[in-house]
This record gives sequence, structure tokens and C-alpha cells, in this order.
Amino acid sequence: MKAFLILEDGHVFSGTSIGSRKEVISEIVFNTSMTGYLEVLTDPSYAGQAVCMTYPLIGNYGISYEDSESLRPWPDGYIVRELSRMPSNFRSEDTIQNFLKKFDIPGIAGIDTRALTKILREKGTMNGMITTNENYKIDEIIPELKMYTTGKVVEKVTCSEKSVLKGNGPRVALLDLGAKNNIAKSLNQRGCQVTVYPALTTAEEILSGDPDGIMLSNGPGDPKECTSIITEIKKIYDSDVPVFAICLGHQLMALATGADTHKMKYGHRGGNHPVKDLKTGRVYISSQNHGYVVDTDRLDPSIAVPAFINVNDRTNEGLSYIGKNIFTVQFHPEACPGPQDSGYLFDRFMEMMGGTK
Repeated sequence: MKAFLILEDGHVFSGTSIGSRKEVISEIVFNTSMTGYLEVLTDPSYAGQAVCMTYPLIGNYGISYEDSESLRPWPDGYIVRELSRMPSNFRSEDTIQNFLKKFDIPGIAGIDTRALTKILREKGTMNGMITTNENYKIDEIIPELKMYTTGKVVEKVTCSEKSVLKGNGPRVALLDLGAKNNIAKSLNQRGCQVTVYPALTTAEEILSGDPDGIMLSNGPGDPKECTSIITEIKKIYDSDVPVFAICLGHQLMALATGADTHKMKYGHRGGNHPVKDLKTGRVYISSQNHGYVVDTDRLDPSIAVPAFINVNDRTNEGLSYIGKNIFTVQFHPEACPGPQDSGYLFDRFMEMMGGTK
């Protein structure tokens, strides 16, 4: 069946429908990863967005549910150049086509994803519609597209109740803002007992558990929408508990301490972004997924200083907080998908908490 991708600037791409046939309006973003499409699909940070994969062949090793980063896929839509119909992998349990249908996610295949990506890089991230309606009226659709916003999506992706991963080491409270599974696993593998809290949990409840450290996770959407969460994170900052924050958590800690964030032109999404540690001068290749960034021009140097920068565009990739056991990064040290270069940051967090007990 034919499908169409209509952008708010009037561009229309024609292709083949994959997954669900429902119509969807979403923010269109691109990911440059060559592998790890299942981890991308199940990353809660993509809630409210439709993902275009720049690598041309997707689905060739099928779906292995064990590799999922959450219980379900989160993007509103999926856009690929070519979808493999016959996966070849001894671990494969399903095809992407069936996976998208199972979770009612529409997609489009057979379009020029390179051309789409160039438009998004030149004009910036924009909204779009995926539809199978051949009688669409573009003049009526474009105003709808321009009105779309992702809104408050953290509440949509966070866990519904507290849970615990048992361990014999430091007790870590993980605030689930849309956490990927591998964050808790990376801590648990180092011996930590990880207690996962829903995003709207109060600081008082988290601190009452007497954690040795607090982890603020990744998540979707505009960080400035998370007003009540920012208030609670300020209370966490005011405590003496060591804190490690990733992606959205990094942005929320910055906002909680008086800094600012702004939306990027087209964001960083992929497994090949170089970041430089400003203390050592060493460069790491990182996995990233974000459309907002901390504005270092509004950073109070008495509160925090830049710790990492992006080698490509010089945007902020991490902060070190003055007089506090707090450090935050914009990228994903737990990877999945992506390189494991910066996994050592979990070990740094362990040292901040005093190691294993």
C-alpha cells in the first residue's frame, strides 16, 4: 500500500506503508546509527517523534526482544529507505514489519532518506505526517503540522511504580524520566542495588530511602516542560548525596540550578558523536539522542563548569558542579546502541559513592 510523508514546509515523499496503517503527526528526526535499530525503537527518549534512519538497510538481523531498552517501542512513526523482509540472524524472533504492527506504529519505506535528512539539516527539525490517504489535502494538513508539539511526554514514558534490582553494593536511586534498561543494568552489574522511582516522585521520598547515590536518567521532550520535576531536582541538588545525570537528567539539573537550555537545529542522534573531556583532553565516541542542549552562556561558574564538549559543533556535553559530588553528561555512557567508550563514567560514580560495600 502507498504511504506519504508530508513535511510542514510542503515537501512530500511517496513510499510504501510499513507497520500500522494509522495516520500520525509527529516531529521528524533522524538517527545516524548503522546498527541498533531495535534499541532506537525502544528508547523512551523518542516519544513524540518519528524517526528516520539514515542507514539505508534496516531490519536485516530481525528483532531480538532481549535487546529492547524498554517494554515497547516509543516513536510515533518509523521512516526507512529499505526494510529487510527476510532477516538473517540466529537470535531473531520477529521482523520489524510485525514488530511495528504489533505495537500499532505506522511507518514508510522506499523514500529517499538522504534527501529527507538533508532537508532536516538545512531547515532544522520539523513536523510531518505519515498517511496512507492518497486523497490528502496538503493545504489543510500544513496548518495542523505547524500546530503540533510533543508536550509533556516524560509522564507518558516513566514507570508506574517503584521497583528494585537487588545488589550487595551501594544503594542507588534511579529517577526514571524515560530510562533505558541498560542504565539500571550498568549500575547493577557493578554491584549496586538500584531502586527505580517514577518521574513524579518527590525528593523527600527518594532521600528518605537513604541512597548512597542518585541517578537522573535520559528522557524525551523539552526539559522546560518538566516544571515540577525541576523543583524536586533542586532539592536533590541541595542534599549532599552524590548525583550522576544523563541526557534529560543533565538538562534538568542545569535548569534546577539557574542555567538555561535551548532547542538545537536538528539535534544529535546516533552512535558516532565525538565528545572531549575538558579535564584530560581525551576524545570519546559516544551514543547520543537529544534535541535540546544546555546553554553555557547562562552558566554560573560558581555553580557548575563545562566538563565535556562536542567536538563537531562545540555544544556542551557535560557539567561538573562546584563543591558538590555531582556530574552530568549529555551523551549516553550506557550506549545501547553505540560505543562503550564512556562506560567508565559509571565507575567514576561508584568512586563518588565510596565504591562497593
